[in-house]
Amino acid sequence: MAPEIVSLTGNGRGRGMTKAFTLIELIVVIIIVGILAALGISQYSTMVEKGRGAEARTILGQMRKLAYEYYLQNGTVDGITSADLNLGSSSSQIPSGCRSTHYFYYYKSVAVSNPVFRGVAVRCMTNGKSPQWTGDPTNPVVYLDSNFAIGTDEWGRQAGMPW
Repeated sequence: MAPEIVSLTGNGRGRGMTKAFTLIELIVVIIIVGILAALGISQYSTMVEKGRGAEARTILGQMRKLAYEYYLQNGTVDGITSADLNLGSSSSQIPSGCRSTHYFYYYKSVAVSNPVFRGVAVRCMTNGKSPQWTGDPTNPVVYLDSNFAIGTDEWGRQAGMPW
């Protein structure tokens, strides 16, 4: 009978070689995961701010509706007050100030010219609203211009404020 030949190099199934990841493969995977995590975190912050902007758009839309009712009754937007727009401090009105439930400091109407109504919202900069808004607090962050005579609406935002 012929002698049996045994391989000493191994083929991964017997003794000699074991299956495992190399250090280079592990480092490449860690780098890829790190890059994806960094991109995800930056996009998350943007999405959070966009969601907070929805609050301003909703409330400014409510203000526009009340301003339009005022316009229909009076034929002008001149002389419109906070009470006409349901702004104030009672529980049924839109609150001002940074509150736990609101991400914008205040909402107000700004006189542009009759029949154009402008509602503005200014972002909270304090009270744990993370990430903090670092824009100019004296400028409107989100605004809505409504021309009631021709029926057009134009949304705008301060530079740096995501939708």
